[in-house]
Amino acid sequence: MNDSGFITLTRLAASEITGQDGKAGIIEKYFSLSQTDTTCLKDIGLYPEEMRVGDDILCLHTLSDVEDLPGKVGTDCRFEKLSTDRSDCRLSFAAPVGVLLSCNHVYNQFIFIDDHAENLKNFEQTARNMQSLSRYSRANQVNKEWIDEYLNEAHSKGLVSVRCHCNVMAWSDDRDELKRIRNDVGSQLALMECKPRHNTTDTPTLFWAGIPGNEADFPAEESFYTFLGQALCLFVEETNYKSSLSPFGIKMVDRVSGRPLHIDISDLPMKKGITTNRNKFILGPSGSGKSFFTNHMVRQCYEQGAHVLLVDTGNSYLGLSQLIHNRTHGEDGIYFTYTNENPIAFNPFYVEDGVFDIEKKESIKTLILTLWKRDDEAPERSEEVALSNAVSAYIERITGDRSVTPCFNTFYEFVRDEYRRQLERKNVREKDFDIDNFLNVLEPYYRGGEYDYLLNSDKELDLLHKRFIVFELDNIKDHKILFPITTIIIMEAFINKMRKLKGIRKLILIEEAWKAIASANMADYIRYLYKTVRKYFGEAIVVTQEIEDIISSPIVKESIINNSDCKILLDQRKYLNKFDSIQNLLGLTDKERSQILSHQHGEPPRTEVQGSFLLAGRHAVSSVRHRSFAGRILHVHDRGKRENGTVRPRREAGRQP
Repeated sequence: MNDSGFITLTRLAASEITGQDGKAGIIEKYFSLSQTDTTCLKDIGLYPEEMRVGDDILCLHTLSDVEDLPGKVGTDCRFEKLSTDRSDCRLSFAAPVGVLLSCNHVYNQFIFIDDHAENLKNFEQTARNMQSLSRYSRANQVNKEWIDEYLNEAHSKGLVSVRCHCNVMAWSDDRDELKRIRNDVGSQLALMECKPRHNTTDTPTLFWAGIPGNEADFPAEESFYTFLGQALCLFVEETNYKSSLSPFGIKMVDRVSGRPLHIDISDLPMKKGITTNRNKFILGPSGSGKSFFTNHMVRQCYEQGAHVLLVDTGNSYLGLSQLIHNRTHGEDGIYFTYTNENPIAFNPFYVEDGVFDIEKKESIKTLILTLWKRDDEAPERSEEVALSNAVSAYIERITGDRSVTPCFNTFYEFVRDEYRRQLERKNVREKDFDIDNFLNVLEPYYRGGEYDYLLNSDKELDLLHKRFIVFELDNIKDHKILFPITTIIIMEAFINKMRKLKGIRKLILIEEAWKAIASANMADYIRYLYKTVRKYFGEAIVVTQEIEDIISSPIVKESIINNSDCKILLDQRKYLNKFDSIQNLLGLTDKERSQILSHQHGEPPRTEVQGSFLLAGRHAVSSVRHRSFAGRILHVHDRGKRENGTVRPRREAGRQP
């Protein structure tokens, strides 16, 4: 199993077996039938008709005879509920008695690796005895043929002969519920094409043999012979999800049991080396619950102390912003909307500490390049060098001469006058850098121009002390000039905020506004943005719903997707015919494809539950969902009952050792 690379067997330490101060060991949990660390040991009662552990009554089903097994077993099987005509949801062969069995239970499997040669020798002797007795009974002849077939398989294919036993131990403190559980266990075994055998005689013996480390007391007559490969097929490969130990994360639920989970997809994957950054890419078509999920995620990040900045084009976060605004009595939850009367202005040349690092210079060059060139117009190398020199020379001027006010107006005047003379001294030809064309294109942003307010603000956007800020750009989303410039302004302001707030988590989420920056001229800037975000304990999140934009844009792939180690995909049924392109773009395996396409399958129409596929590096956490309830507790998917207006969750399901 270790050699397969999919499963790793680890020997338990003594403290994990026997426990230590304040933490119960696996033996203590087994005797109390509980997974908590504050377990209380219970009396164990052995009676002729039943076995009890405290108030719980045990119910045992066993697979201890070859006659009870199906004709063939496999490593996995198709789970019809979550499969479609174009995708298979594959679960382990024994999944019906694992997480799919919705009651408290323990699934035990024993594999005894005896002396292989000695086993085959005994079978040879048994075959000869059966041959000699075949004249008295045809059954002996049939048994001899079965033994010969077993020996032929072992010798010809080099298979290892082992003994195996499986049992499902379930319990309940209610006798009526125990009857239902007994029927459920039998039904699940029948799904595996096994013959359910309810064992009432050997329950204490098998319970005792199931104590971790006490397998030597297992009764040999309860096992059957098979090969190692077939025995491993009876392993349960799935397990219940466990909440992350990290204090930071988001709350989701297990899609099968509906149990709440705490999942860290930011810090813990980086700590374990699974990812190299916290950036995220979210893809979901219209109606897939994309805005609901992002609201759910950013709210929990905010409530855990993160600074959140959102760039939106569809009023998706107005409600959440108003909620935070009201709770903080107007101190937070700031909502900016671009209007002609109150536009979002900025000064790209202003830095509070007077330090222009490489990221700041690159953002200035990208901004000016965006103003100068069209999206489909790539700059020449000589033009890039000339622009870079102009920015560097201007920065040197304003840092050396405090009388010069840093703003776009003085930069324009510097290029028009002093930098023109520098180019003349260097004999730079007009075809290498046409300064008159440069000044003419940028004139609308200079004093007296149509957009002179954009880059000459005398005050900075106050983003430092506000923890939740939304920029709504729906009014200018179709404006080819204002939309990209305003988006860059906001991103640059966020980078300035990151530099000042060291050690505090920062998060920028860009909805469909990413289209404004997905041009060839901004590719380098986006890479610099992602690099800076990682350096200053931040997360850059891009959200989109248009699959054509992703497939057709190399900038998205090279600059955004490749720099986002965490991919989040919502319900993709609308993209079923185009999903091959998504699979190739994101490098998804066939199994991950099946998991994604199984979301929402089997759910009732218009369900409030939405599925999410989370891919951190190459580690998938697919079976998680989110749901909203009114009140303080949000996004807890509950399948329990409501009593007096409160939620009473069901008992923990699917307990396994």
